[in-house]
Amino acid sequence: MPESYTKASTSPPLLIRTAQRPDGEPLGALSRAAWSPLHSVQPRPTPPYEPFFDERHEPSDYLVAETGGQVVGFIRLVSATPLACNRHVRQIQGLEVAEAARGRGVARALLRAACEAARRQGATRITLRVLGHNAPARALYEAEGFAVEGVLPGEFLLEGAYVDDVLMGRALTA
Repeated sequence: MPESYTKASTSPPLLIRTAQRPDGEPLGALSRAAWSPLHSVQPRPTPPYEPFFDERHEPSDYLVAETGGQVVGFIRLVSATPLACNRHVRQIQGLEVAEAARGRGVARALLRAACEAARRQGATRITLRVLGHNAPARALYEAEGFAVEGVLPGEFLLEGAYVDDVLMGRALTA
């Protein structure tokens, strides 16, 4: 993953960098504050909170967006599977932006940085899953070249309604 990437058009500048272990607390707080049934299939977190980083969620899996010294978003980028025959695919498993930073291009910058990082890792494809009712995220992904590759109808029961799990992906060109 990249050491850092700066988006010049934001004031103050938006820095995108690989997460470090001390980012765990601010990332956990951001994730809890941003929780919504629009994008989460897990129940709302309640204290005591689990650590943000653990054996399955290492800092090196995350790109962090910060502006003015504040963490405002993150994206998790991992291998799609542990199989050697699938090494060419990376998967986005989480993208969150602080409410105060939404609408400022943070999610788009994180998505582009993840695609760039995946290319550097040798990936030729990137995939993700998004809930069918999450129209803002789906529109962003489509605008960035992701296409729907499959739909699992009614895969989740969230707040009394069945919600589709939408599989999206795109090729990574050099």
